[in-house]
Amino acid sequence: MEYFVQGNLVDVFAGRIYAAKVHVLNGKIASVEPTEHSAEHYILPGFIDAHVHIESSMLIPSEFARLAVVHGTVATVSDPHEIANVCGVTGVEFMIENGKTVPFKFCFGAPSCVPATVFETSGATLDADAIERLLMDGDIGYLTEVMNFPGVLNQDQDLMKKIALARRIGKPVDGHAPGLRGEALRKYVGAGISTDHECFTQEEALEKLGYGMKILIREGSAAKNFEALVCLIDQYSERVMFCSDDKHPDSLAAGHINQLCARAVAKGIDIFKVLRAACINPVEHYRLKVGLLKSGDPADFLIVKDLTNFEVLKTYIDGRLVAENGRTYIPRGKHTGDMINNFNCSKKTAADFTVPASAISVSPKEIPVIEARDGQLITGTLYMEPKIIDGNIQSDSERDLLKIAVVNRYQNAPVATAFIKNFGLKTGAIASSVAHDSHNIVAVGVDEASICSAVNLLINSKGGISLVNGKEEQLLALPVGGLMSDSDGYEVARKYSEMDAAAKALGSELASPYMTLSFMSLLVIPELKLSDKGLFDGLKFRHLYTIVT
Repeated sequence: MEYFVQGNLVDVFAGRIYAAKVHVLNGKIASVEPTEHSAEHYILPGFIDAHVHIESSMLIPSEFARLAVVHGTVATVSDPHEIANVCGVTGVEFMIENGKTVPFKFCFGAPSCVPATVFETSGATLDADAIERLLMDGDIGYLTEVMNFPGVLNQDQDLMKKIALARRIGKPVDGHAPGLRGEALRKYVGAGISTDHECFTQEEALEKLGYGMKILIREGSAAKNFEALVCLIDQYSERVMFCSDDKHPDSLAAGHINQLCARAVAKGIDIFKVLRAACINPVEHYRLKVGLLKSGDPADFLIVKDLTNFEVLKTYIDGRLVAENGRTYIPRGKHTGDMINNFNCSKKTAADFTVPASAISVSPKEIPVIEARDGQLITGTLYMEPKIIDGNIQSDSERDLLKIAVVNRYQNAPVATAFIKNFGLKTGAIASSVAHDSHNIVAVGVDEASICSAVNLLINSKGGISLVNGKEEQLLALPVGGLMSDSDGYEVARKYSEMDAAAKALGSELASPYMTLSFMSLLVIPELKLSDKGLFDGLKFRHLYTIVT
């Protein structure tokens, strides 16, 4: 296949824009030649999400790709950590093989921390031997985020072996160290960890840059750090990248890395620096097989209407037109292999979610409460007086003090419960089996009966997100690992938007209630979280106490 594309070519490396004709031959850039005829549109390299969990889109990779290319995304650096926690190596292999069914450039990594901690129950364990086998696979590009930073600081033998293996093979090691500073940070970086996407202040990012790390500016559906970190591009354009980390389907349908480029340019940041972060740096750091508009490169590029809004007119991958004017040309595919999952618990009763006042040490008459924060993965710790009725602690919707529960999905076990503020529900309950990192069932609600019903909807369907409000029940089933749907991505996005609106109608003022809920069991992000084994202090890295009924 041979064709020519003409337009104003954005040469990010040379820092110039000029009229050019791009010659594409058999999926490669045969030549780039200046012309005398300018055009209204612009040709630039494709956008890359430098760190994303595809599973959090609730779509299998082939469906994620169908939505992403519309926004000019041609590749992702994808951590299959979520499905690995559920299904182990089989889950990673599923992601790789399904990704190969579409014209999109997925770079999957070997999950470094499965399980993420010993303080929760997951569905699988990947030891150093399993990681070595993955890293030797040509389809695996890097070692994924080392979120067990205490393990690095304490020289955990298995974890350090994984890092050493990646370095020996010559594959990058991703980091995950929220709030880590000073000598502990120096030791963490010194282990060979090259990136971090968890900075939520400019000061933290600057210190990490000072130790040699590259910083990924994250703007996802729950964690939003763009405003705090975007100024870094001006001075450190060669050492920053854009990422979403976690992108729910409605957000992905609306936009992707193109939106971050538009926001950065609107702040007056140099266009070439912005595009270096969005297009060039991930290719160079992860050695991606993605073209950068040079002769001999794969023909991966975009045509955009302008360099302010970055409205994508056409997306090409390996010379193939995969999207045009908001329409995807990637056909609906079929996922490869059997439907994978790991769901082995039985239905619960409302009594399973009761919390006797005697189960919590109150001093004086207060209980620790998770403080959810909109747009952040980090939480705070509050101490509030509990509402006690008939010897049991109840939700108190008037004070926005709600019950949160985590149910072990891998085996029958007592339910772990605690209390949380800022979800805002006035009635009913919501639940999800997308619950980082081990993906047990997490639920929040105003009464035990509603929480139980929401949880049982997920047990019956072997995964998904649910909502209960009296007799009203809503469910988005996620049968692939309890994390993803193999249905049409746009239909999943529509259904998710519907349920997001329904959760907000229950009283939640969070920008993304389900996404926020999914991180309330993420123990490696401080400060206070709940696992299936109890309430966890992410600063001291130990259980604060357990509440099991």
